[in-house]
Amino acid sequence: MEIANFPAIRALRPAWNKGRIVGQKRPLKPKHVWAIRVRLELAENHRDLALFNLAIDSKLRGCDLVRMKVVDVLASDQIKERTSVLQSKTLKAVRFEISEGTRVSPDRRTKDPLMVGSEYLWPGRFHERLHISTRQYARIVRDWVTSIGLEASAYGTHSMRRTKVTQIYKKTGNLRAVQLLLGHTKMDSTVRYLGVELEDALAIAEAIEI
Repeated sequence: MEIANFPAIRALRPAWNKGRIVGQKRPLKPKHVWAIRVRLELAENHRDLALFNLAIDSKLRGCDLVRMKVVDVLASDQIKERTSVLQSKTLKAVRFEISEGTRVSPDRRTKDPLMVGSEYLWPGRFHERLHISTRQYARIVRDWVTSIGLEASAYGTHSMRRTKVTQIYKKTGNLRAVQLLLGHTKMDSTVRYLGVELEDALAIAEAIEI
């Protein structure tokens, strides 16, 4: 007796990106940066404030930011003005500045009693996790943007990476400087990352009235 082959029945699952804005995440505007900083300062959340400020200044990918060590920013009990971090994607070091305003928050962070003996700037809560995960960092970023009324799906960890370089490009138009700051090996990658061609085209279109 032959057994009929029925088609496999699969449970219908909603698409993972249903209701989400996918694609390139938006950079924060200066007013958004200051709004988040003020909220973190008022809440006296020194860890998140240091994480936020270094995310903006360093322009690092989330995977590299969460692995930053105390020695990356501290030398002779002083916060460095410039430092470098080895990128896990390209295996090349990228240098960045730690601005004067930013240096205050890591200084408070490293002097926190909970940081005694810690190798990493953002240690994990569990012994088996040496530092916070990229997923945890993504959740923290989501909390930041929603706290000031922004749509969480439009922003992500790459929003932090793009924020400062977007302003640099707008003010100087220097793509080579942006490429170096992001640690890109190819200029094409920088152009795509910033969405330069699209932004320039839109700016030209907006300036012309018919």
